[in-house]
Amino acid sequence: MQGLSCNNAQQKRFLIVEDERDIARLLAMHLREYPAEVTTCSNGAEALALAMKEHWDAMILDLQLPVLNGIDICRALRDVNSRLPIIVLTSRTTEQDRILGLETGADDYMTKPFSVMELVARVRALVRRSEYRPEAPNQSQSLLVIGELIVDTRTHQASLAGKKLDLTSKEFELLGFFARQPGQVFTRSQLLDQVWGYGHDGYEHTVNSHINRLRNKLAESGAAKSIDKSCLETVWGVGYRLNPDRIES
Repeated sequence: MQGLSCNNAQQKRFLIVEDERDIARLLAMHLREYPAEVTTCSNGAEALALAMKEHWDAMILDLQLPVLNGIDICRALRDVNSRLPIIVLTSRTTEQDRILGLETGADDYMTKPFSVMELVARVRALVRRSEYRPEAPNQSQSLLVIGELIVDTRTHQASLAGKKLDLTSKEFELLGFFARQPGQVFTRSQLLDQVWGYGHDGYEHTVNSHINRLRNKLAESGAAKSIDKSCLETVWGVGYRLNPDRIES
């Protein structure tokens, strides 16, 4: 493990989990200009312990690691409801691998070889959105209520029929985005641009996987018979929408 720092009161803390030293060193060099304190780790078990123990603003996570792989690390963090923003960086390029990484809780997925500048831009977008708290002069403007669904942007919490939803930072942002404009249909490109902060072709699977995870969590709430994952509808050939008619009050 190696720590690299840049002295600045506003600096972020990033954890790079990568067993290829040259890649880890390159990423650390660019991310410390954020400015940020950057820690690199090549061992999966050690990385999980660090991620659980300390505060990080984002983690860049390789999948193929000694002792414990990236998928298991990601799954373990989400099992304890960690909202740590995670970008998976891997040489695995199949669609199945991408979906697996996202469905186990990663916020984003990039494959090797990759653009360092693009990865830094994505880290910035993730951190900016995970920190975003809309200012509101009163509670009513920060509280989104649709039937039995409540999304509180002030406390960054959501509940369905009185039961708290355990959402990752990105899942909360996605739900909040839909809740602000119920019934409106959004394309995957629009969601990438508005929720993730970028709109690159070929990354629609990022949206698909997060939609599926959010749907499952809505369904698993089991709070009311009338509420299920169908409230987050697919409009075939167009995109997705939150259907308020399927969330009874």
